[in-house]
Amino acid sequence: MSGTDPAAMQELHVVEAELNERWPETKIEPSLDRIRALTELLADPQHSYPVVHISGTNGKSSTSRIADALLSGLGLRTGRYTSPHLQLATERISIDGAPISPEGYVEAYRDVAPYVSIVDSRSDVRMSKFEVLTGMAFAAFADAPVEAAVIEVGLGGSWDATNVADAKIAVVCPVALDHADYLGTDLASIAGEKAGIIKPGSIAVVAAQPAEAQKVIMERAAEVDATVAREGQEFGVLSRTVAVGGQLLRLQGLGGVYDEIFLPLHGEHQARNAVLALAAVEAFFGAGADRQLDVERVRDAFANVVTPGRLERVRAAPTVLVDAAHNPHGARALADALSSEFSFRKLVAVVGVLGDKDARGILAELEPVVEEIVLTTNSSPRAMDPDVLAGVAKDIFGPDRIVVEPRLDNAVETAIQLAEETDEPGESVSGGGIVITGSVVTAGEARALFGKEPA
Repeated sequence: MSGTDPAAMQELHVVEAELNERWPETKIEPSLDRIRALTELLADPQHSYPVVHISGTNGKSSTSRIADALLSGLGLRTGRYTSPHLQLATERISIDGAPISPEGYVEAYRDVAPYVSIVDSRSDVRMSKFEVLTGMAFAAFADAPVEAAVIEVGLGGSWDATNVADAKIAVVCPVALDHADYLGTDLASIAGEKAGIIKPGSIAVVAAQPAEAQKVIMERAAEVDATVAREGQEFGVLSRTVAVGGQLLRLQGLGGVYDEIFLPLHGEHQARNAVLALAAVEAFFGAGADRQLDVERVRDAFANVVTPGRLERVRAAPTVLVDAAHNPHGARALADALSSEFSFRKLVAVVGVLGDKDARGILAELEPVVEEIVLTTNSSPRAMDPDVLAGVAKDIFGPDRIVVEPRLDNAVETAIQLAEETDEPGESVSGGGIVITGSVVTAGEARALFGKEPA
């Protein structure tokens, strides 16, 4: 990060090394006992501010950022907790719409560390990295203090460490298959976990879902007597028009119609994330049929939304886009946006995925919109070997459309060359494009390659 004290960055790396000695975020032991013990020792900071809690398979981070921008634009001091990060761990804990400083992150860790040690000493299982991070976020928000916190679930919902917060508003983004080892292999099981954030007497704001997922979510809401607002019934996207740098929306909210909304994000999925966030914020403020949010402030807030690594343009001529799609559902949304909102004469994908993800499903979704694909890897120890990925890709793309470049920087350079090639020697393609995708880690490392600061 430019302008950051090197000593502070060194201390941040020390803290991250300590946290990385704990269970990773992909390993959970289904219990809230440890995080509850920690928050009790910290005097339950998560109860000192109202919470908008966001679960689901895809769209959580974008919906969180949009909700944060709306709450802030309407005058509240906000905290936002999201995961995973793209480039730097400080991105996970944001106050007033910006990541906390490295110094603030280290201070948050040092403040909770003695209490974490106590919890560790009382349990057969040490606290996981994610549990500690969650405690840090809760405490940092209380210390700020914030007037509203937007909390994104890490994995699942019912047993996620964030679920010790009693959310006033529970948002369930679209549910799809992912993390099958932990959440189940059918949508009903996954939806049951995601719906676990819906608390007694809360307001559940629910994205449009497959029928089997919707049934389970509605059953959970009825069980705890939660009020429900559903996309496509109580709120929804009335119209969207592609615009320069994003899209122009007309949204049906809980409090009426919001028109002339410019959203600087691409894709129908982002329009739906936007109206989901709008409905959540309306519910937070108690908006309804006879009470609408200030439309001008809503417009201003939407216009200033930033979602790094979500169809983010990092270079022009040729255009290079970065997207964190990491499962087939996300790849499908990405492919739809690429085909409907961009007019590339030739599109090349750079893809690096993690070994526990559905690589075949991701590649199959991208194939119809991509001419050639460069297969690579990232720095994660979970990353799939690019040669193994090539073996999967050959069945989908055929061998002539595939290039393997183990280093991401070389993969990007190769993709740029491919995007500019034509059948005529010495002639380059005008309007070529590159999309770098397949993993949050890949997207974050691509942002760093192009000099983008953590956000």
